[in-house]
Amino acid sequence: MADKKHPQPSFEEALTQLESIVEAMESGDVPLAELMARFEDGTKLLKICETRLKDAELKIELLKKQSGTHTLTAFSSPGDA
Repeated sequence: MADKKHPQPSFEEALTQLESIVEAMESGDVPLAELMARFEDGTKLLKICETRLKDAELKIELLKKQSGTHTLTAFSSPGDA
């Protein structure tokens, strides 16, 4: 998905594209061949999002460690409550 002509999208761009794919797939109006292609694209975008999030978590952990306030706490989203 990433090359010199088409660099990987940012987390936000990948998430927006992924949401668009999910909406189209949920509409039920997508032919099977296109559905499979979108599923494949969505899988690649999901991997990009997961990688970007993991990288951010590692960077935060490193910054906390460098500042001497290293305490490992679980990340939670508003939907976890």
